[in-house]
Amino acid sequence: QVQVVESGGGLVQGGRPLTLSCTATGTDVNDHAMAWFRQAPGQEREAIAYVNWSGSSTYCIDSVKDRFAISRDYHKKMMWLRISALKPEDTAMYYCALFEEVTYYFNRPPRYWGQGLLVSVSP
Repeated sequence: QVQVVESGGGLVQGGRPLTLSCTATGTDVNDHAMAWFRQAPGQEREAIAYVNWSGSSTYCIDSVKDRFAISRDYHKKMMWLRISALKPEDTAMYYCALFEEVTYYFNRPPRYWGQGLLVSVSP
């Protein structure tokens, strides 16, 4: 049984950095492309960052790419989302997800999902 394990959320003051971490059990994360999604209160869930199996290909949506960076370590079997300076509008549930494939596809949903991390940003 695959379980996606996230860590690093919480209450953070605006302007501060934050790093979210993700790994998985029950599968080798190196066999999967991965992504971060977020869902703000009252809004739909949106994809914000993708990384392929090796970390050689990444993508962040335009609205966050100046402050967000996705990366992974093949040997540590970990993936991270680093946010350089949080804004109140970043307040949301953040979800790590694994694709079935080693490459991410924008029009295909991930296969496995984490439970989500609450990130709450104070002004």
